[in-house]
Amino acid sequence: MTFQKNILALHSTVAKHSTLAMDIDIARTVGFDALEIYSGKLEDYLRAGYSEAELKALLKDIPVTGIGYLRDIERQGAERDDLLKEAQRLFQLANLVGAKGVQVLTGPINVQAVIDYQQHGTSVHYSGLLGLDESEQYALTARNLSTLADLAKQYDVVLYLEALSWTPLNSLEHQLQLIDRCGRDNVKMVIDYWHCFTSGVKPEEIARMNKDVIYGVHVCDSLPFAGGIPNEEILRDVPTGDGILNLGEWTAAVKATGYDGWWSCELFCKKQQQQNSYEVAKDLKALLTRLVGH
Repeated sequence: MTFQKNILALHSTVAKHSTLAMDIDIARTVGFDALEIYSGKLEDYLRAGYSEAELKALLKDIPVTGIGYLRDIERQGAERDDLLKEAQRLFQLANLVGAKGVQVLTGPINVQAVIDYQQHGTSVHYSGLLGLDESEQYALTARNLSTLADLAKQYDVVLYLEALSWTPLNSLEHQLQLIDRCGRDNVKMVIDYWHCFTSGVKPEEIARMNKDVIYGVHVCDSLPFAGGIPNEEILRDVPTGDGILNLGEWTAAVKATGYDGWWSCELFCKKQQQQNSYEVAKDLKALLTRLVGH
């Protein structure tokens, strides 16, 4: 599926508590061009008793920019076996619904593990590669990313990397290094304004990027961040456009690369997720249109 330029995708988090069918209706009603889907909504549809053919039919007229997400991509040992099983399932789902991308995340996804580790040097939660030196973190993560990319290629899927800002390999440079080290042409990254901001990345760094490595953009906002370990649940609990990020500046930086792919609004504002999702989506569509043009 080839996408038109600067398409606006409805992210599943905008109507976090709705069904897949509702997400589709919201996107159509409000005028989004595509969907970026949380895979849990696809699995819920299938678990309810619908067939894969019915799922495919439901989404046949809706471009799907990507589905998310594969967590903790640096997993080792028996956990690496789980990673590959989860990956295969996501790639199958992506292929089924016509999604060209699957989002992959560095870990540990649970920020509490990072907080515990900093305070005590250990955690009861999955801790990933915390405690290893950076060269080992790079080597093990890049090796896994290469394996995942080879598996994804069998399903004609691009991996789009998002480094969570509380994880060890969280900067723009870390991500570009990982992509370079894994040496696969189906690995790109998503520019997420919040993760960039809280990991210390500046808009001017984005502006210098090669546009070909950018798969998509998450337009999002933040509450003030004083430093330390960023807590997503707290810092992202704000309507997009009402936080402290200069969304115009970040968007201009992405556009300076020549990028003209897809843009979506991830939403972590708990109040908005309890509101009328059609109205919230309509406001976000208007914001994206102002920022990106259409």
